[in-house]
Amino acid sequence: MEHLGTGIGVELKGEIDPVTELDRRTEDFLVKGLSAEFPGHEFLAEEQTNTLGDSEFRWIIDPLDGTTNYAHGYPCFTVSIGLQFQRRTVLGVVYQPATREMFTAVEGGGAQLNGRRISVSGAAAEIERAFLVTGFPYNLRRPGVLQRNLGRFEKLLAACFAVRRDGSAAYDLACVAAGRFHGYWEENLNPWDTVAGTLLVREAGGEVTDFEGNAFDPLLDKAILAAGNRALLEQMLILLK
Repeated sequence: MEHLGTGIGVELKGEIDPVTELDRRTEDFLVKGLSAEFPGHEFLAEEQTNTLGDSEFRWIIDPLDGTTNYAHGYPCFTVSIGLQFQRRTVLGVVYQPATREMFTAVEGGGAQLNGRRISVSGAAAEIERAFLVTGFPYNLRRPGVLQRNLGRFEKLLAACFAVRRDGSAAYDLACVAAGRFHGYWEENLNPWDTVAGTLLVREAGGEVTDFEGNAFDPLLDKAILAAGNRALLEQMLILLK
């Protein structure tokens, strides 16, 4: 938090996709620490770590989800860690340093926030009452991408109660799991953005699919839709097509 909003160590790895020294330092710290505790496990992390091989255990890490927010002093960013066993996510952790919120989920064991059980909100079965959250991809300047995203945004904004855009996919999913948002959608995401949050939502009683309604796989799918109940998810699916 000491360099929040200072712009120290900020570089661009894409046209509008920044990386900071904190991203790299946090990733190095986590990979080294977990490697020492669990020798032989594989790692896939956003900035530079890829040790994928034939291990049954794989850690998937985003050391700073919401880098743009952090670099500009907007206190909405997270550390996201997921553990997979035989390609199945069995552990998910999303930590929000600014609010000191620790979201955790274990497969079959439910989801928690700072040690207290959380669950999705099933209150908004009709999209007219739904409080939604979304994000926009870093490839918006490619032909057709902006138009497609704005088209979907316009349809959902017109149909629902309200929409927010916080800039951290992991935190958005965690907030769906905690019942703060009723639903979430975004495209062009990577495994480290979604693996922990997907488990959080499912263990909190929600549903997570791709834009076609198929079960979402963080390793294979780029577009994600999460909702607290099936009725809302189906209404969002219609508007996303």
